[in-house]
Amino acid sequence: MTAPNLCALRLWTWLIAACAVLCAPALVAADQKQVLVLYSTRRDAQIAVVGDRELPNILEAGLQQGLDYYSEYLDRGRFPSDGYYATFRDFIRLKYGTTRFDIVIAIQTTAIELVERMRQELFANTPLIFVTSDPATGRARNSTGVVVQQDLSGTIVLAAELQPDLRHVFFVSGASSADRAYEARARSEFGRFEPKLTATYLSGLTTSELEARVARLPDHSFVYYLLAYQDGAGENVHPLEYIDRIIAAANRPTYSWVDSAMARGIVGGYLLDQKAQMEAVGTLALRVLNGEPADDIPIATPELHARQVDWRQLQRWGIAEARVPPGTLVRFREPGIWQRYKTYIVGALAILLTQTALIGALLVQAVKRRQAEALARGSQAELRTSDDRIRDLGGRLLRAQEAERSRIARELHDDISQQIALMAIDIESARGQGDPRSSEAARLACEALNRLEGISRSVYDLSQRLHPTKLELVGLVPSLGGLRRDLSRPDLTIEFSHDNVPPALPQELTLCLYRIGQEALGNAVKHSGAREVVMHLRGDRDRLTLTIADDGTGFDVNTAWGRGLGLISMRERLDALGGTFDLHAGKGKGTRLKVSVPILHSLRPSQSVSSSGIGTA
Repeated sequence: MTAPNLCALRLWTWLIAACAVLCAPALVAADQKQVLVLYSTRRDAQIAVVGDRELPNILEAGLQQGLDYYSEYLDRGRFPSDGYYATFRDFIRLKYGTTRFDIVIAIQTTAIELVERMRQELFANTPLIFVTSDPATGRARNSTGVVVQQDLSGTIVLAAELQPDLRHVFFVSGASSADRAYEARARSEFGRFEPKLTATYLSGLTTSELEARVARLPDHSFVYYLLAYQDGAGENVHPLEYIDRIIAAANRPTYSWVDSAMARGIVGGYLLDQKAQMEAVGTLALRVLNGEPADDIPIATPELHARQVDWRQLQRWGIAEARVPPGTLVRFREPGIWQRYKTYIVGALAILLTQTALIGALLVQAVKRRQAEALARGSQAELRTSDDRIRDLGGRLLRAQEAERSRIARELHDDISQQIALMAIDIESARGQGDPRSSEAARLACEALNRLEGISRSVYDLSQRLHPTKLELVGLVPSLGGLRRDLSRPDLTIEFSHDNVPPALPQELTLCLYRIGQEALGNAVKHSGAREVVMHLRGDRDRLTLTIADDGTGFDVNTAWGRGLGLISMRERLDALGGTFDLHAGKGKGTRLKVSVPILHSLRPSQSVSSSGIGTA
């Protein structure tokens, strides 16, 4: 932490503490017990979460007086500098300088050291309850505590019993001072397992490096997660969230030493029960709060570890449940069918026995009914097959029609149009070589050129109607806009709008909607007598909808189905793509056509066309 940041932290700490002091009640009930708990960890560490959940309940249940409970968190893992430590002492001094606590509880070494340094100044006559995993921790005056006999080797013993073929242990820990302390303890306890097992310490790696390593571990190995407050890149992490990432990446089973890791994907281990640890602390605190001198209470060294395994992880890694040692707590076991449905099974059997006679009488009827249903299903299947074949045939005919149109359009463009162009060149050349005094020859040549120009335009228009190449070049939206321009007349207004049309569309869908728009607009121009036609193209999440409405004379829809191929062609195009067709018309009421087609995302990119620009390759 830099000097400016440290100064800012000191300033904010003093301001926050001053506000807390000024806003605190002036008086506290005389019979209310004041308790301060100091954690060495961050606020969301599991030991702090369990402590703040359990301790207030334990103390309130065992006290006749009220409880005023405070807790603070040093978070030394993320703020290891001495400057932060000094600032935190100032914060505690300012915030609680006028508070006289009945007891102070210090969780682990950092909190214990802080209390000892401030004992004379702030907690001179306050009893201290401490929790430590270091047996060498000295006992200060007016104190008692709980010494947790930490055992990392018990998890290795359990893993070896569950997986007798184990040969390698991969210890995972972070880069902070607390993480390194756990690594050192693991190294000291592992010696008894050599040479049967070999150890690799994946310590101080970046998160990505660690995930890559655990993803390719050898056979006959397991991951032992110790602790990680910080990775090798200096990134602070939450220990439990970090184990989630390790388990997700690891290709071998993962074990640990604390019960907070259960239900997160570890197989199990010789786990420290943090709730039981807090219950032991609460018991000592109650004895002191109820008047017993702290120095008269012996240091407690309860056995807080227990073998636990996750039944789901045994199934995941193929570990036989028969190998689970006796006395091991098997958690998250999924009940069998009998345990789940015992009542239902017994009831069903009773009902089955009661109704056996009735079922026998109904068997013949049931067989006949099944035969009839089978016959009906067969007929339905044949109808569906026939319908599918018809749809497939219709789709093939449409594709063949488009292919033939494309061929004819290419012939018109590449052959006929070129010949007309050559003929025009020849006439122009002949006119230039003729007798300049012959005005009749010049007039005939000019008329021939004009006729050829008209023929060329007609051939081009026919080619475009047969196969609209601009549809592939500029896309659906501009092509429909071109139809509007081409078909508009002084006495007929055609409006076209669009919204939310995807940038790239399947080629078959584009051609389908263009042909439908072409047919519908052509019918409106030729037969409707309309003064206004409105065309709108809208794109939804997975569909395109084209709506065309006019204010013309309308027609009888039922009669129109048998008189032409236009409506049939539209329906067949939509059926081939799984689209829907909705037509409303009536005499003197105009006509409204609405078609909707699903966007076929499964088509290859090469089958897509831009909706408003050059088609995608």
